[in-house]
Amino acid sequence: MEEVLAWIGTLPFALAIRRSATLYIFVNAAHILSFGILIGAILPLDLRLIGFFRKVPVAVVGPYLSHAAAVGVALTIVTGFGLFSVNPLEYAENPAFLTKVTLLALGVTNAALLHLTPQWRAAVKGGPISLRVRLSALLSIMVWTGAVVAGRWIGFLLE
Repeated sequence: MEEVLAWIGTLPFALAIRRSATLYIFVNAAHILSFGILIGAILPLDLRLIGFFRKVPVAVVGPYLSHAAAVGVALTIVTGFGLFSVNPLEYAENPAFLTKVTLLALGVTNAALLHLTPQWRAAVKGGPISLRVRLSALLSIMVWTGAVVAGRWIGFLLE
């Protein structure tokens, strides 16, 4: 595993980011903006699903916000990998980084499993919002909030 991590650190984009403070700043900013897209889309959708903003139809906002969140996740992963590649051996040992990655995987899994259910399909067609959908939305809020906190924590644990 250590060999794979060391190899990641030698990839051309990793070397470019490591050698250029300006490039690092832009990748870091893109990562933050990507996470902003994700949180900015998923939080209002989750709040709607658990019962807030009842006048806003899930059939209208659900598909749009879930697609926006998916774009945010994809961009977050790409930019996050760029940042990770700068120092993969150190990040791989950072408890906050490992927590963030675990929460990211849990959040994506939660969303993917929800989107496979008939309860989600019913909700985005204007049907009732089931307990399954509400619980998934509540879990989503906790997981993504935790990922944000873990992400901020990473820098405090780097030596």
